[in-house]
Amino acid sequence: MNNSLVSRRLLSALALVALAIAIPALAHAGRPAPAVPQGIAVVDGYKPFLVAHAAGVQIHECIQDAGGYRWRFAGPRADLYGDKGKLIATHFAGPSWQARDGSNVTATLDGNGSVTDDSTAIPWLRLRVTSATAGADGDRLVAAKYIQRINTAGGLAPAAASCNTATLGQVAEMPYTADYVVWTTTGN
Repeated sequence: MNNSLVSRRLLSALALVALAIAIPALAHAGRPAPAVPQGIAVVDGYKPFLVAHAAGVQIHECIQDAGGYRWRFAGPRADLYGDKGKLIATHFAGPSWQARDGSNVTATLDGNGSVTDDSTAIPWLRLRVTSATAGADGDRLVAAKYIQRINTAGGLAPAAASCNTATLGQVAEMPYTADYVVWTTTGN
């Protein structure tokens, strides 16, 4: 065999080895972590695997308490869309999320994991998943460990003065948008 042929085969073999090493690394890289304030950053050992764009309402109810009247947060109702505009999940009280395959998760605020980025919008949050269940058609959300709510607009309760004797028991649905970033362990 001549040296030129040996050199080409060696270069081809090295290129295949480099590609074999790079492909799994890219497959595990996933989506880049969003730039967020430290208060809602997800700790090392986790990576984002799903980003959804939500459009919906934050539901508030006018109640009476010891101090008079106030708007109490009752829950969200939103549709979540992928980057191409396709409906991928819904969001509702719990807080809970259900993917189109029927898989669902429920989460709770993680420590002090909220940041007010805009005084005219609901806070950004870091939530820790407390339960995850596969659906009849799949398990898209089962690996979820954390969920961040970022890039919020709207959703705040109505003005405090608007909750009074005349509005007691009324429900206000305040439009909002947000991005939800779903995180899993880096081993998944």
